[in-house]
Amino acid sequence: MSQTAAAGSSNVARTRIQAFGRFLSGMVMPNIGAFIAWGLITAFFIPTGWVPNEGFAQLVGPMITYLLPLLIAYTGGKAVHGVRGGVVGAVAAMGVIVGADIPMFIGAMIMGPLGGWLMKKVDEAIEGKVPAGFEMLVNNFSAGILGMVLVLLAYKAIGPTVLALNNVLAAGVQWIVSAGLLPLANLFIEPGKILFLNNAINHGILGPLGVAQVQETGKSIFFLLETNPGPGLGLLLAYWLFGKGTVKQSAPGAIIIHFFGGIHEIYFPYVLMNPISVLAVMAGGVAGTFTFTITRAGLVATPSPGSIFAEMAMAPKGGLFPVLLGILVAAAVSFVVAIPLVKRHTRTATDEDLEEAKATTQALKGKGGVKKIVFACDAGMGSSAMGASVLRRKIQERGLNVAVVHSAVNEIPEDADIIITHKQLADRARQKAGNAQVIEVENFVNNPVYDEIVSNLK
Repeated sequence: MSQTAAAGSSNVARTRIQAFGRFLSGMVMPNIGAFIAWGLITAFFIPTGWVPNEGFAQLVGPMITYLLPLLIAYTGGKAVHGVRGGVVGAVAAMGVIVGADIPMFIGAMIMGPLGGWLMKKVDEAIEGKVPAGFEMLVNNFSAGILGMVLVLLAYKAIGPTVLALNNVLAAGVQWIVSAGLLPLANLFIEPGKILFLNNAINHGILGPLGVAQVQETGKSIFFLLETNPGPGLGLLLAYWLFGKGTVKQSAPGAIIIHFFGGIHEIYFPYVLMNPISVLAVMAGGVAGTFTFTITRAGLVATPSPGSIFAEMAMAPKGGLFPVLLGILVAAAVSFVVAIPLVKRHTRTATDEDLEEAKATTQALKGKGGVKKIVFACDAGMGSSAMGASVLRRKIQERGLNVAVVHSAVNEIPEDADIIITHKQLADRARQKAGNAQVIEVENFVNNPVYDEIVSNLK
């Protein structure tokens, strides 16, 4: 196999993995507010909470058992087939929820999309075959009958299967924790984040494990593994102090956005332009998790976004110091390891942002009639929102009538004229682009590409 073919195969595989991860996280991220609400209720009102309250504490169990899995299932079904898919997915998920004695997040992630997909197939099968005037009757009963069949099937077969799988996973995780090997998980988590699998890792894998652990111990270390802002902070500090040119100038702003804003995607370009620097964030992640382990740190819910403020808010009573210590250690180790890697890169680095701007100028030549520019990132809420805000301000200052919006890469509007996305997500963006121009960037913040775009638009 040639190198070109191998690279193409690798890109296809990565795109598919990202798409699957995006779908998993897409079921959880819209419901993060509900998870945070549950986490805050848990932190405040359980017997070991900040202000114990027996009445309010009764909300914890029903919310984690019913509300959160049903929200996930509905969101997953809706993503596949709109509201009808969401309703059937939620009904189907009730079978795995009632049939298990643990929070059934994995079951909800299965039954929600499955219910939506089957509802879509049923609707396609009966489309155009329903007599006039009977549409509502057929639609309601087809959804009701399918929901009944799925909820019974889930209760009898799928639920017990998922429960058995969950027990196996739980036993494996417990073994890893007991053997003291949990810090090694960051050897896989940190590179996975750089490939934009961060949301899938956090919300699709670690989140459900963390919720189950909270039920037993009142806190979970799993909520800290991916969300720890320390590794990224250490790397950005190294670029700020030892980098040069655009990289050095943009690092302070990236630090604020990453550490205080909680948008970790902001430091990914700094790793991608100097791939060996991934060793720094890996070392920081391992050191941070080791510190969390020996100090028995944990959070009561997922801190989303991964801001230092969210980390502190999700810390249990008496558990703030171990959390902050682990973040500090992770940042320090990442910083120390990154210094020689950044210095080495600085000696041979070129101003890549300028080259991007030149390439974008050529790509935009002849592009007219632009009405909508879409910034697309993995989740559609972090780095893309920042980039859209910067370009929107520049366009407004020039008095141009062009809409600038942000979206998840899988939900790019059909009327987009220009799509701006990270180069790691460009293949997925092109699948949704239609006739739109796709512009690849490595950094959504303070990018000279934006000035070139405005100039060409005008």
